[in-house]
Amino acid sequence: MIELSQKDLLKLNSTKGIHSILQNEEINLKKTIRYVDYTKQLKELQVELIRQQACIIEKGQRVIVLFEGRDAAGKGGAIRRITERINPRHFRIVALPKPSNEEQSQWYFQRYIRQFPKA
Repeated sequence: MIELSQKDLLKLNSTKGIHSILQNEEINLKKTIRYVDYTKQLKELQVELIRQQACIIEKGQRVIVLFEGRDAAGKGGAIRRITERINPRHFRIVALPKPSNEEQSQWYFQRYIRQFPKA
């Protein structure tokens, strides 16, 4: 039998906790607790991203975030979680195809420079 703290019980009794338990056929309390912790932390980080975006816009600055990796490496999910709460009027996503033979012979980040915002 699993031992749960008062804090764990509160997490399981939350809306996210109950939803997670009911969503799965097999009940896994530890997994549900991790999920509730994860969603709480994700929300806090998304709030911080909103603050950072507002500060960057206010100061007239620009930021480039570059994701690079193999197919199915989790880039899409990470990008979705980062962008789902920030103001979509102030960012764009560019998905580049596999590098051409010419691009493979160039400096690695050369292909990205064409996509950078103009000053």
